[in-house]
Amino acid sequence: MTERNQPATPLAFHHAGHGPNASIGVAICHGFTGSPLTVLPWAEYLAKQGFAVSAPLLPGHGTSWQDLASTRWQDWYRTFEQSYLELAGKTRTCFVAGLSMGGAVALRVASRHEVPGLVLVNPGLSFYDRRVRYVGALKYVMRTTTPIVEDNPAPATTETGDYSKTSLQSVHELKKLFRAATRGLPHVDAPALVFKSSVDEVVPPSSLATIGKYIDSSRLKVVTLPHSAHVATLDVDAPTIFEESASFFRQHARDRVASESS
Repeated sequence: MTERNQPATPLAFHHAGHGPNASIGVAICHGFTGSPLTVLPWAEYLAKQGFAVSAPLLPGHGTSWQDLASTRWQDWYRTFEQSYLELAGKTRTCFVAGLSMGGAVALRVASRHEVPGLVLVNPGLSFYDRRVRYVGALKYVMRTTTPIVEDNPAPATTETGDYSKTSLQSVHELKKLFRAATRGLPHVDAPALVFKSSVDEVVPPSSLATIGKYIDSSRLKVVTLPHSAHVATLDVDAPTIFEESASFFRQHARDRVASESS
């Protein structure tokens, strides 16, 4: 039986940066119905490495499913975009990163702004459940559904802010976000590092396949996570995500500075 600590408060995370990496910013977006707690160990690792980090709490998240049902995907996107722009204004180079739905949000930012690179963990652009195609009508018949439960979820030692119910209105908004992010993929010019769990019962392989159609292999690196479930930032392979993403940010920040100086 896993011992759990007292539930943590799902607040935004911000760190100003220090040392040689202080001029490098990383804006991290959490996933659907989750909170910054799901990416907090990642954000804290980068902060300890000296990066300037921002992980905002998206509207409707970290409170109740009823609050989430009153928001739209544009609200989630604009909040993260503003967090990215604020961090970019304080740093020389600023990257975007995201977990699950946060990957779709990060991709949309990268399609609309000149980011030097992006890191995605099990990014979502599609659904396993075919009933989602009818969610626009189903939301008027059913208000909520139960969240996806993985057979072997991440062994989290704290609450992550996820909801016990999922609003179908919110699922409809998620579908719209995925569509908007996919439309923007042809405009993503930055290099991308994608971490993908071998067994992911939340996001289907078609999401990664869609990304691969638009970001060519010379700019896309995929790292398989053999021992982690969907929320891999809290799972066994988390150190791989932390270490390789930090190397990615340092390398591409150097490349950006070099290109600006030439």
